[in-house]
Amino acid sequence: MKKKILIPAVFALFMSCASTNTASVAVGEEKSKVLKILGNPVRTLDNNRNGEILVYADQVFSEDGTTSLAGSNYWRYNYIYINTVGKVTATRQEKQNYPPQAIDSVKMEGLNLLTSK
Repeated sequence: MKKKILIPAVFALFMSCASTNTASVAVGEEKSKVLKILGNPVRTLDNNRNGEILVYADQVFSEDGTTSLAGSNYWRYNYIYINTVGKVTATRQEKQNYPPQAIDSVKMEGLNLLTSK
């Protein structure tokens, strides 16, 4: 009787540990693995001599309750910092009102924004 309960419980435990969040990337991972997990970025920015920044963006929509029209509220950004060796050095997530086309790495560095490291 104990084996009948123990085997499904252990199996359920292994299955719960095997599932991973595909939207997260760990520091130290290879760029090729990042591209495999997250796909192609919407923008790739030059990070001076430190490598590059991969920018992933999702536009978040909401309804105002009175109409079924969707209006854009904000963009959810995921910045992945890749060094010159091709490994992830840092990640950053933030919400902004501007679209990915408006991101400029030179201006970001001069403004000392959170996304420019």
